Parts: sequence; C-alpha cells; structure tokens
Amino acid sequence: MSEPLPPTFLVSAYSDPVVVQIHGKANYLNCNTFREFIAEMVSAGKAHIVLDFENCKGMDSTFLGILAGTALELRKQTPPGVLIICKLGERNHELVCNLGLQNLLTIGEDLPNNADATAEFSALKNMEVSAAKNVLNAHENLVKADTENAAKFQDVIAFLKNQVEKQDKE
Repeated sequence: MSEPLPPTFLVSAYSDPVVVQIHGKANYLNCNTFREFIAEMVSAGKAHIVLDFENCKGMDSTFLGILAGTALELRKQTPPGVLIICKLGERNHELVCNLGLQNLLTIGEDLPNNADATAEFSALKNMEVSAAKNVLNAHENLVKADTENAAKFQDVIAFLKNQVEKQDKE
C-alpha cells in the first residue's frame, strides 16, 4: 500500500477571486503556510477568496478557526469582502455547519467562473511527468537564486513534487 500524498494547497493568487484548492487533510500540522498566504491576500486588499474543497479529505478545528478569522477580516473591508467555500462534500459541510460558520462565509456548490485559475490548475494537473520535472526544477532554481522566492513558489513546488512522485510510482 502506498503512502498517502502530503496535503497541499494550490493557489491562484493573481486571479480575482483568489482561488485555493485544498488537497488532503487541512489541519494544525499543515495550515500555517495557508494562514500566512490568506493573511497576505487580505492585507493586499483581495476582497474575494474562494476555497475549493473537492479534494479535501477533512479538516480540524484549527483550520476551521482560520476560515472563521479570514471571513471576519474580509467583512471589515470597505466594501466588505467575502470568503466562499465550495465543493465541500457531506462531512466537511457538516463540520462547517456544526460550528455555525455558514453564518460567516458563503457556501457554494461550484467554483465561480474563473478562467485564469481554472486554466492554471488544469495546466498543472495535466502535465506529463517529464514536463513536471522540468517545471519543478525551474522553480527550485528560482528558490536557489533567491531564498525569498521559497514563499512565493512553495505550493507549486509541493504540488509538482507530489505529481512527480505519483507518476513515478505508476
């Protein structure tokens, strides 16, 4: 039996709305980077953030608390921003509603039409292993060139490493 892939958060930070795809479990062990990214987006004035839970295998109270805090921060903007969560699945929907978070954020069934983010994620998902290795190597080189690039590309690098490992096992 193969080891499960580590959780990743894929982001489309330059789209409007900002879109984050959550893969794996979202919990206290892996959400600090996500929290920092979201805080940076809110500080930059991003008013619409969409979280795609289609591939999220579960979440804990720490992650749910980050969602609540994000929704509250977005509401303080003028005009108020919005946090939209979609494709929750039954269990994740239950977790959100059991804590009353449906009163703070918007629950949607599907992602809003966002061609930029969709194209970006599709390109990453459909990459052949050799192309994925080349793109991974290129991003790792950017980090070697300037360590400040690590924060900018950590999610892309993590996703590509997972893709390469997964494809190498097939």
